[in-house]
Amino acid sequence: MPRGRYSLHDPHDHTPLAEENFHCAPGPSGWRYVSQVTTPSGDPAGSVDLALDDLGRPIRLELHAASWQVRGAALDGVTWVRTDPTGTHATEGNVRAHAFTGTSPAFLIATARLLRLTPDSSATRVRLVAFTDPVLAPRTVDQSWALIKREAHATDNDPLTVDEYQVTALDTGEQHTVHLSGDVVLSAPGVELEDLESPPSTFS
Repeated sequence: MPRGRYSLHDPHDHTPLAEENFHCAPGPSGWRYVSQVTTPSGDPAGSVDLALDDLGRPIRLELHAASWQVRGAALDGVTWVRTDPTGTHATEGNVRAHAFTGTSPAFLIATARLLRLTPDSSATRVRLVAFTDPVLAPRTVDQSWALIKREAHATDNDPLTVDEYQVTALDTGEQHTVHLSGDVVLSAPGVELEDLESPPSTFS
């Protein structure tokens, strides 16, 4: 069960935004990721609880940020309920999309798990509902993912397999690179892996 800490920063000017202390693990029915998010000064800023089924679909999502809350799942596309800080207003949403995304590195793992690309695969289009900080406002985004290369790196223990993805935002054409190993993000725009207590899990 990997445990560790990501630092999140603005990908353009590198302003520190948050730290995310996480643990995650595959299980008999899929994969789960749980984290606590803090501000750069250490104050609580939210949490992430994401569970995927064995096909990589989100069977449960719970996000907290700035007293806002989102609960969602894959149902007729993806469905969610967003609740305001007072708890008096809840709005439901539904979009014909494949999965969710957001600022947490968990969503990069989840999308890669859903697509199951190989280096021989062509670029694959995916529609996601993104929840944007700080109020978890939903918006639909279309991306293209391609697995550019897969390399094994020698370590003191077993070889570490690293996948390099090219992700393209289809509305702007902006491209960026994401490096994943199992269920851990090694690097991505705005994401740095600061600490990892145990090796990444490998998916079958």
